[in-house]
Amino acid sequence: MPQSLSKLAIHLIYSTKNRHPFLSKEEERTKMEAYQVGIFKELDCPSVVTKIMPDHAHTLFLLSRTRSVAEVVKEVKKGSSGWIKEISDEMKDPMLGKFAWQTGYGAFSVSESNIPKVIAYIQNQEEHHRKNTFQEEYRKFLTKHHISFDERYVWD
Repeated sequence: MPQSLSKLAIHLIYSTKNRHPFLSKEEERTKMEAYQVGIFKELDCPSVVTKIMPDHAHTLFLLSRTRSVAEVVKEVKKGSSGWIKEISDEMKDPMLGKFAWQTGYGAFSVSESNIPKVIAYIQNQEEHHRKNTFQEEYRKFLTKHHISFDERYVWD
């Protein structure tokens, strides 16, 4: 087969450093979502849906056949954290000058048949987090996907 083709949908989850609610204003979250969508596009890994919460992020994206998940995550985090620090004065929020994403992340494969469910889940984050904290949510994802973890090292 001379042509290489793939469609790998990835649900990516990561938090701000120490789960600090740096992005407490809706305007900041909306701008961060748009900026990250642009980075995913530049990496040839289009975002299907991206949702930024005050202390964490969810994205469903399609992984390019020429990139690794780790490379995509590194570029999205690096680019968006640098950008938000640059615009902290414009946003009149000095806390954004200290913004950082956590070191780790969770990446989960999504089958074609589950893409609509994952889109709805990501879009409804506000509702979901009225009942569960980010840490509770993340533990559930790890357990559901049979990923063993050590609480001492999951959170930085």
